[in-house]
Amino acid sequence: MSEASAPEEASGPETASGKSRKPLLIGLVLALLGGGAGYFAVSSGMLGPEAVEAGHQSDETHAESAVPPMYEEDGTSDVRFVELPQLVVSLGPDATARHLRFTAAIETNTASEAEVAQLQPRILDVMNGYLRALEPADIEEPGGLFLIRGQLTRRLQLVLGEDRMRDLLVLEFVLN
Repeated sequence: MSEASAPEEASGPETASGKSRKPLLIGLVLALLGGGAGYFAVSSGMLGPEAVEAGHQSDETHAESAVPPMYEEDGTSDVRFVELPQLVVSLGPDATARHLRFTAAIETNTASEAEVAQLQPRILDVMNGYLRALEPADIEEPGGLFLIRGQLTRRLQLVLGEDRMRDLLVLEFVLN
């Protein structure tokens, strides 16, 4: 009986290790095929800067009808900057700095420049409200400026309309 059970034990572990290698081999083959396909796509020009530029050119024709252009096709720019007054916001007792000094400008087009300047009190109100609601950790973290800029841009686009505001430029962001 012991002789009959010995061959079964020898074949048992061998099949178990064969089953555990099968997904590994399949994954390796798929990874090699994917790498080869990616290399072929990049080397043939299907992917890469040229393909991306061609995609952007076809997207621009559709985008021109939906969004008014901010830059003229002849190279002259239709961009104006409306500078906003400096804001000083107290940060609270838990902050390492006591105040935030913030200055920004709104990038707009010539046609909307007067409207943006006229809505300046509402713009300052929205900015002041958002900056005062920030926690000290939001301001002091390394990527905090990018988050604040994005949030302010979205809020100002709601106030002004997306067609009047292209971007928010942060001119001064000082903690003291």
